[in-house]
Amino acid sequence: MTPQWRKSSYSGGNGQCVEVAWHGAVRDSKNPEGPRLDVGRPALTAFLTAVRSRTLS
Repeated sequence: MTPQWRKSSYSGGNGQCVEVAWHGAVRDSKNPEGPRLDVGRPALTAFLTAVRSRTLS
């Protein structure tokens, strides 16, 4: 399965961002063929929820 990668709408045009795939992966947008972090959808959802609610310590 080929992941569908997305960038945040807050990302600027300078390529300094990460991309997220819905199945639970993260990669550097400057190196899309490089390594990626596969954490699974539930873990990624929990992480993004914590970021949005500013509950990370």
